[in-house]
Amino acid sequence: MKPTKPKIFGLILAGGSSRRMGQDKALLDFHGVAQIEYIYQLLEKSCAKVYLSKRADQQGYKDIASINDSHEFTAKGPLGGILSAMKEFPEVSWIVLACDLPFVTEETIQTLISNRDPLKIATAFTSSYDNLPEPLCAIWENHGYTSILKLFQEGIQCPRKVLIKSNTRLISPKDAHWLDNINTPEDLEALKHLKTRS
Repeated sequence: MKPTKPKIFGLILAGGSSRRMGQDKALLDFHGVAQIEYIYQLLEKSCAKVYLSKRADQQGYKDIASINDSHEFTAKGPLGGILSAMKEFPEVSWIVLACDLPFVTEETIQTLISNRDPLKIATAFTSSYDNLPEPLCAIWENHGYTSILKLFQEGIQCPRKVLIKSNTRLISPKDAHWLDNINTPEDLEALKHLKTRS
């Protein structure tokens, strides 16, 4: 008998300060719409609901429902946002996507879903650069909350390290650029040129 898969919600991680970029990465226009809108449109095709993960002092975006970082996870980065979402909706699992991944496509999401192992803590791509798990384009299963929280409380607050230390299903991306992210103006220019050539 196949294990029951909890329904999936989407979580857009947009709580970073974007210091290196010098502007809000969630609002960058790479596809004719803001990145946050682009990611939302991708996730809503496959998820029962989609939420924006943000800091409590951060402005929301249009009509996207928000989950503020829980007080115990405030200023703890992406893992704080993931744990806050898992705590608020313990009955669902999450497709987590950072807002600064311009080359994520519907195929990216479907590849994650089709390779999902609900018995693992997460299903994640491996990076084409270092073969390590990419936690910010991944499915995080609801049953992993307790063990993830334990690692967090032990001081492991990097989501990649959490996946390395956990029972994670790892898959290879079909396109090496799916996981390319934007952190600086230089990254943005390089990725624009890459898109032009593709």
